[in-house]
Amino acid sequence: MKTENIALTKAQESRNAIERLYIEMRHLFNRGVYKPSGITGNEVRASLRTLSPEIYGSMNDPRKVELNGIVYVMDRLPKGIEECSFIKFTSEEGFEESNFEPIIPLKRRRNCYRIDKKQVNIEVTRGRSEIYDALTHLTFLFNEAEKIRKNAYDEDGKASREWNELEKIVIEGNHPTEQTIDKAFTYLSTILGRTFEETKQAYHRLAENPGHNNGLFNIVYWLGKLASTENSERDIHDREISFTPTLRERIGRHIHGERWAANIKKTLLEAGLIDRPIHIISANLHSVINCLYAYPALKESFEESKNIEQLATELSKEENDHLRDIVDKYARSHGMIFLPDSSGTNLSVQIIDTSKLIVSKLPPEIHCDKEFIREKRPIIVVMDYAFGEQAYETMDELLKPLTTDEEPGSSILMPIESISIMGKAGILEGGKGDIMIPTAHVFEGTADNYPFQNEFSKEDFAEMECCVCVGPMITVLGTSLQNRDVLSYFKNSSWQAIGLEMEGAHYQKAIQAETMIRKNISQDIVLRYAYYASDNPLETGSTLASGSLGLIGIKPTYLITRQILNKILKPKNSQISEGKNKKKPESVHHNEKSVL
Repeated sequence: MKTENIALTKAQESRNAIERLYIEMRHLFNRGVYKPSGITGNEVRASLRTLSPEIYGSMNDPRKVELNGIVYVMDRLPKGIEECSFIKFTSEEGFEESNFEPIIPLKRRRNCYRIDKKQVNIEVTRGRSEIYDALTHLTFLFNEAEKIRKNAYDEDGKASREWNELEKIVIEGNHPTEQTIDKAFTYLSTILGRTFEETKQAYHRLAENPGHNNGLFNIVYWLGKLASTENSERDIHDREISFTPTLRERIGRHIHGERWAANIKKTLLEAGLIDRPIHIISANLHSVINCLYAYPALKESFEESKNIEQLATELSKEENDHLRDIVDKYARSHGMIFLPDSSGTNLSVQIIDTSKLIVSKLPPEIHCDKEFIREKRPIIVVMDYAFGEQAYETMDELLKPLTTDEEPGSSILMPIESISIMGKAGILEGGKGDIMIPTAHVFEGTADNYPFQNEFSKEDFAEMECCVCVGPMITVLGTSLQNRDVLSYFKNSSWQAIGLEMEGAHYQKAIQAETMIRKNISQDIVLRYAYYASDNPLETGSTLASGSLGLIGIKPTYLITRQILNKILKPKNSQISEGKNKKKPESVHHNEKSVL
């Protein structure tokens, strides 16, 4: 009993640290500018150290630089950011029309612009979650930069021999050869406080994506150099983070989501599809297309017959661009309309007219009711997966009625039959590739809980040779802030949480607002949520910073996608397929035409 009380106290302290971090970050955003080495910046860094997120590993070790954490954040920040003293967050303010070349981080779809040697601009179009995510990564990076400085210089400010050798490599261009690379790793490992092998692994992980980062030598040197310059010449070369007035004015106003949803509805209307049953799928932009079109499109490209997973593996290979082009061309000629994003959401969309599918050519794993498809001709709208609270903005706008110019004040209710959400999430009991089926989304740090009826059940994934968990899931404020004590509390307490992700509560908030309050969507709408595990933050070495899923993710991704499609194309409940006993929404708008 005593141990439980101590653990609970630690969990409460960690949750308080998360709350403080977000209050401090919101304060910095409202202020418009701050210095990472200033009073407020140091408070944010102290709060992050108190929290000690699992993803940042040895962040609190004063001598060891956290290499897995650095690799993780550099995949999510613009190339060259380690060289910049001035980081400015902007809204969509016309830089796309400038001569600046956009820089897009490997694991975050956002436009960034290198203004000069000292400044980089980060464009924010996906809401506060994107700002908090980037600020947390930057705070961690500045923390590690200070460690590098202390390891590279003595108390009198004299550089170590290893630091001078690193400077020769980066500034003088004495790049290591095969014969001298091990010597360079030895110098670098001393500066980092890590082993030779750990340094070498981090170097090679960054080297896998050379177009998205400047390599470990450059990153370490410039992080330490700027921290050293700021320490010795304070108030002259201070680093600075700022937010433009336009960004502060626009944040939370659904500007990008409204444009995004309007384009989808306009396309449905112009294509004559707006009066058909619509099924929304939030997922990646490859699995649905590959499940429906890869098999018939590539049947002649392989001597031996391949199933969906085998085809997906082939299509994931870099050298198979020509195969992906074949599938895309076939899809466009058989009912798929592709809408590249032009709204700033970074969420592209696919619209699929199932009446143009050749059912006899679909893969055996896809089960269809030919009569149902012929009679109902359902439409599938696949939207790329949103980020954090952007999920509320986009889903809220998509579910709103379509306004038309035919009659002033009139609008058409969207005939949404089902919404399916597939995504990656952290699992609390299991490992990478396992599946989670939520029964509710609990929004961390708030009193908002969203129970719902999930059409998916454990039996739907019986063929999966892995762990399939069912229960509540935590919607977290940011994956980079997760703490072992907090997660253990949610897992082991009466919450019995099975995993964590960033969008579920936001999606459900929008869905419940439209079905229960605004009544624009039928309350009988079918909901399907399923996630596959990208990491287990409670296991050492299994956090997101340990590396990507790789081919492990193909099996659960395509199993979930197949199950979503099978439930859409061959519904078991005749009342669903025939549209019987459906409640028509009682709209709060007066001149609306329901097409449900």
